[in-house]
Amino acid sequence: MKVEAKIFNIITFFFFLSAVVYGFWAKEPVGTVALILVGALSLLIGSYFQFVARRIELRPEDRSDAEISDGAGELGFFSPGSYWPFGIAAASAFAGLALAFGHVWMIVLSSGAVLITVAGLVFEYHTGPNHE
Repeated sequence: MKVEAKIFNIITFFFFLSAVVYGFWAKEPVGTVALILVGALSLLIGSYFQFVARRIELRPEDRSDAEISDGAGELGFFSPGSYWPFGIAAASAFAGLALAFGHVWMIVLSSGAVLITVAGLVFEYHTGPNHE
């Protein structure tokens, strides 16, 4: 996680520097605020990665003396196939249409559909016949 934190800290520095240069050069507030917000978001992600890196053991990516074989082995569980991402995409498309048209009843239904499909994806292997 230290490598990722460094990458995001460099990106944060770049965006804040870009915001300062853009602010003096263009004298346009909307772009300056946008660059500051992007820098703040990358700072948030970089800070989270630094926070997590202090609490976990060093990974092979974080050690300079690591061998390729140190990264071998199981990386985690990945779903072999699931229909939930299709449901999330359909529910999100419905939510986008609801927001575009501004119908409150559609927004409520689509928000519920998005929450149900995301919960279905998250808890897919914790309940039902696939639970081990």
